[in-house]
Amino acid sequence: MSLQDYDIGIIGGGSAGLTIAAGAAQFGAKTLLIDKDDKLGGDCLHYGCVPSKTLIKTAHVHHLMKNASSFGLPRHEIGPVDFRDVSYRIKSVIATIQKHDSVERFCGFGAKVQFGNVTFKNERTVSLNGTYITAKNWVIATGSSPAIPIVEGLEQTPYMTNRDIFYLDRLPKSMIVLGAGPISTEMAQAFCRLGTEVTVIQRSGQILGKEDRDMADAVMKNLTAEGVKYYLNTAIISVKDLGSEREVRVKSKDGTSEAIRAEAILVALGREPNLKGMGLENAGVEYDGKGLKLDSRMRTTQKHIFGAGDVTGSYQFTHAASYEGSVVLTNAILHLPRKVDYTFLPWCTYTDPELASIGMNETVAKEAGLKYSIWTEEFRMNDRALAEGEGLGRIKLVLDEKDKPLGVQILGLHAGELIGEWVAALNGGVKLSALAGAVHPYPTLGEINKRVVGNYFSGKIFSDKVKSTLQFFFSLKGRACG
Repeated sequence: MSLQDYDIGIIGGGSAGLTIAAGAAQFGAKTLLIDKDDKLGGDCLHYGCVPSKTLIKTAHVHHLMKNASSFGLPRHEIGPVDFRDVSYRIKSVIATIQKHDSVERFCGFGAKVQFGNVTFKNERTVSLNGTYITAKNWVIATGSSPAIPIVEGLEQTPYMTNRDIFYLDRLPKSMIVLGAGPISTEMAQAFCRLGTEVTVIQRSGQILGKEDRDMADAVMKNLTAEGVKYYLNTAIISVKDLGSEREVRVKSKDGTSEAIRAEAILVALGREPNLKGMGLENAGVEYDGKGLKLDSRMRTTQKHIFGAGDVTGSYQFTHAASYEGSVVLTNAILHLPRKVDYTFLPWCTYTDPELASIGMNETVAKEAGLKYSIWTEEFRMNDRALAEGEGLGRIKLVLDEKDKPLGVQILGLHAGELIGEWVAALNGGVKLSALAGAVHPYPTLGEINKRVVGNYFSGKIFSDKVKSTLQFFFSLKGRACG
């Protein structure tokens, strides 16, 4: 067996691994990138972000076609969806993006790419396809997989996860979704819009549990209006395969049990890190069911072995993985002590309307015992939203007792894009007065960011004290009406 030495070895070809490999190689480090699959891109490209957003767009167009009369257009009969065509479009988008994640491109940077399963032999050496490989630094960026619950009968019953749902031969007539997190909620709406009868089962009393209740409830209300059926405060008792149908027996909080039947089941009850079978104990790397044990510089219990992406157990988003990858790169290659900071990390759930967040929401601020104030602006007060026929939603600004922003949530059309202004403002320490004084093109959705800050300032600027002062000095005459 030959011995190969690298400055850095990266295990996992997803967002975090690709970020580190590209940067390390271009900095001049001898870089090895390893992935267990036969192509790069990770879960995001093949089973997550890219296929889901492609599907969501297709479902959105279908929804608009069915509701053309709402825009003053003639009503047309829309034929049934052939999911093979939808899946073909998904595959074509993935294939286009795959070119950016090709072996040739990374070889051009100077990084060597290999495929296979990795096992640590000690803290410096791994085994790959019968070859021992050593590296000065290692990075574990192996991502995550769907967490499958222990439920009676589930192992004996066919079900889908995010790895199956985008590549179906046909559209299910009905589907039961287990869980009500971001993936569940996005897929529930998308498949409902395409024509599937969707039922969502959630153990707690709220969907999108990390979001404020009022914002999450608004999303659920809209999806319910579109036809999605919800069972909240409901436990899953058992699952059974009935041949052409699947049966899920549930029990509500009041003790009532019920059997729900559908053609398909989608399991979307969270994720678990891909760390088993890697021989991490041989390397002295500690981890648990949530992920790797890391310090603020993304180092494991072995300081030359780093972790990034879903294996951190923190924020399981592609953009978080890329950010963590940049922190690892700074520490491992540039040897600069950079720490990870999630204070103003944004995220978005791509339902219609979208729900985007950054920083603390009201729930987190309350749980932290902070004194705060809430400022809102409704999308129905935004002229562009009304012109688009999308007046549902609001922006919600959370300020601390010193009137500094703690966080922002946006529920509405293109919320994921609108949160970008807050990403720059909050991470850049921009004052609220600068946001209030900013000039946006009219009519744009972006004006809502300015308006919510204006609501905060209006109470100060147009106060009785200010009015009386101006009247005294400039002889203003006061109200002209009423």
